[in-house]
Amino acid sequence: MTKQLIDALSARGQTLGTAESLTGGLLADAFICVPGASRVMMGGVVAYDEGRKETLLGVRHETLMRHTAVSSETAREMAAGARARIGVDYALSTTGYAGPDGEDVGLVYIGYCGPDGEETQACRFQGGRGEIRAQAVQAAVEMLKKHILK
Repeated sequence: MTKQLIDALSARGQTLGTAESLTGGLLADAFICVPGASRVMMGGVVAYDEGRKETLLGVRHETLMRHTAVSSETAREMAAGARARIGVDYALSTTGYAGPDGEDVGLVYIGYCGPDGEETQACRFQGGRGEIRAQAVQAAVEMLKKHILK
């Protein structure tokens, strides 16, 4: 699927970036491992810490205080920040709880920002830490697919 997205973006002369928290670079890697990715993948930010979400991605402090780092609002601001700061046409973000501890383990928000607007999606995934992170990557790829391969 990522090859199709890279080919479609390349054909349009468009670019992609990522902003990741719980996936820690796995989302960027899903694209970078495809030959030819350098035509479209411009960069990614791993902002695991709240302070880095603010300084590197421009997530507002008020958003983090009011809605927390794991929220639709934060995912939206992460994607918008990546799009603006990396300077790309499309950006995806991931934030959530991968566990193993806590009552909200599996709660993930995917963010999208592109020329056609912004979108977020709340997801509930099952499994261990690695499985949740992998499912978050797949959900983000599917979100981009919805906007690119219409």
